[in-house]
Parts: sequence; C-alpha cells; structure tokens
Amino acid sequence: MENFIDIAISQLNKHGEELCGDQVQVHRSTDRTLVVLSDGLGSGVKANILATLTAEIAISMLREGAALDDAVRTIVGTLPICRERKIAYATLTALDIDHETMRFRLLNYENPPPFYLKRGALHVLEQQEAWIDGKKFSLCEGVLALDDFLLLISDGVWYAGMGVTYNFGWGWDNIAQFMAKKLDGTINHAETVVNAAASHTRRLYQDRPGDDASLVGIFNRRRRKAMVFTGPPLEPGQDAQVIQKLMAFNGRRIVCGGTSSNIVARELGANVSTKMDTLRENIPPVGDLPGIDLVTEGILTINKAIEIIKEVDGDYSQLPNDRNAAMLLALELLVADDVTFLVGQKINAYYQNPLLPMSVSIRKTLVDQVVELLRGFGKEVRVEFF
Repeated sequence: MENFIDIAISQLNKHGEELCGDQVQVHRSTDRTLVVLSDGLGSGVKANILATLTAEIAISMLREGAALDDAVRTIVGTLPICRERKIAYATLTALDIDHETMRFRLLNYENPPPFYLKRGALHVLEQQEAWIDGKKFSLCEGVLALDDFLLLISDGVWYAGMGVTYNFGWGWDNIAQFMAKKLDGTINHAETVVNAAASHTRRLYQDRPGDDASLVGIFNRRRRKAMVFTGPPLEPGQDAQVIQKLMAFNGRRIVCGGTSSNIVARELGANVSTKMDTLRENIPPVGDLPGIDLVTEGILTINKAIEIIKEVDGDYSQLPNDRNAAMLLALELLVADDVTFLVGQKINAYYQNPLLPMSVSIRKTLVDQVVELLRGFGKEVRVEFF
C-alpha cells in the first residue's frame, strides 16, 4: 500500500490521578486497520479497568474477524448500566478501515462525534442511528482518501475550559476550527496535529485536567520511505549493483560512511564535498553528493544517532534544533515509515581487527541496534547484506 495510515495518540490524566481512565487500542494487519477508544466511568483505577476491559474485548473480537456490530453487541451485553447515573460504565468508539478500498465504518457509543477533515476542510459525517440490544449508537461510513484526517476524542477534550474559557467547554465547533487551522496543507504527520490539540486541551484546563482526555488522529498520507547504504560490499564487483539499487529507490537516499560515499561518488562520476558548518565535537560533518539526500560518516554517526533516538523515545518532534550529522540521520530514520538498509560486510580495519568474525562487526552490531529500535516504534524495516 503506497499510502500510509498514520495514527497518533495523546492522553491526559485527570489531575491527581496516576492512571488514565481512557483506553486506546490499535491493530494493523495487511488488510485492515482497527482503532478502539473507550472512556471508563469516573476516573482513576476503576475507570481504567472498565475502559481497558471494553477496549480489549472490542479489539480482540475485531482482530479475529468479528463484524463491528457483533463486537459492539458483545460489549453491550458484558458491561451493565450504572444504576445511580443511568449511564454506561464505559463508552466506545470503534473504527474499521479496509485497506483495499479505504472505506471505513465507525460505531460510536456515548463518545463525542468524530471529526473528519478532507485536505484541511471540515466535512460533517452523516450519522445514522443504530440500535443494538436496546442501546443507541451512531454509525458513520465513508472513504478515507489521501490527506483525509479523522480525529476521535473522549469527552475530557470536549469539556476542556468549561466555566473558564468557555461556558460549556471547548466544544465540537471550536475543536473543528482548531483542527482545520492546523491541517493547512503543510502537516505531514498525525502526531504534529494531535500533540498540538492535546497541548491546547491542557492549557484550557490550566494544566490541571478536570477529566481524562484522549485524542486519536488517523491520517491517510503518502508513505515515507528511506534507504540507507552503509559499508562497502564484500566484493568490489558488487559496488555497481548496490549503487544502482540505491539510485533507483523512490524515497530518501542516505549514505553513511566515508568509503561508502566514495563508492557512490565513483559510480556516479561525482565528487563528495563537506559542509564544515555541521562539524561538532565527536560528530564528523555532513557531506554533500548529488542525488543523495544525506551523506554522513559511518560508525561514529550511526552510534550517536542511536543515542539520540533513545533520548527522544522515537519522537522526532523532540529532537534538538541542531543540524549536525547524527541529528539529521536520527530525523531521517524517525520520519520514515519504511526503512531499507543496504549493508556492506567488508570490515573496516580502522575500527576493528579484521581477523574477527563478521558476526561481531561493529557496523553490523550498530545496524542491528537501530533496526530493533525502529521496529519497536512500529516502522517496517528491511536489511540486505552485500
């Protein structure tokens, strides 16, 4: 699938509570994306347990192929109504997106209505009433086209600022206007929008949220790809093959390593220049090579990039504003959805005794580390050795 369903989640706990009373579950497969949001009654441990139970039942049934209606029917039958307040012990929003057609179905039970924006313009989804075991749900259907954005929220977002900034809270119309301003055509990541909305929610609560607040952004955008070539191939005869593969790649092209960049330059008949303003202590400078988006030194830069990725816990928006080689490499890897590594297995004697086996190669060890990190952040990563 050339497009990518980008999902971002942000949650605020009610002030004074260690656990969030909302729960979000996401499941991706080759043919479907499932998202479930549940808000447990009250706050704290009890609300967390109720929301978790609701979301786990829903996502488990949907993951096993159950129809949306059947999953909801099971939950309605499992969670009773609070006798005192006459409301459900937990709310539920369940979204099912078909990857082949990009059609989606969304069932909503006592959560605020979803927000649907097409290229930044608000479109109100037609909501149909659906009665399941005597309880009223709203059903929305549509097609999540390229650059479309869905936002799901719990009522803690809806009522933010009530009695302070707004009489009745932030509200649907104000949230919709906020989203439309943020999705101005320059946004290319769901996390950017969701984090901005979450930050504004916190401000409306004056940094003391009066309720658990959850936001889930679903953004259909172009898949971002990156290919990293590092290390010379074992056999010099493979150089042309590897560089041909790199230059044919439709995405960001990155080269890590002095020898590697010289191989690319030779095969392309070009020269590598150095950007000395990017030189930092213990981080060699960035190089410049026509047709390549980023050129860096190898071992030292990759190692530092790994440290940076760990420090920001995979959140590229938290990267320091410093255009050094390691920071730029970390940014490229974190922004990409798919990353392919082309790894040469020839050992650089400068860094390591060439008599040691290849399995303990410093470069291979570092690549293994960064691959594990990126996969942990939900990215698709492939490694090819030469």
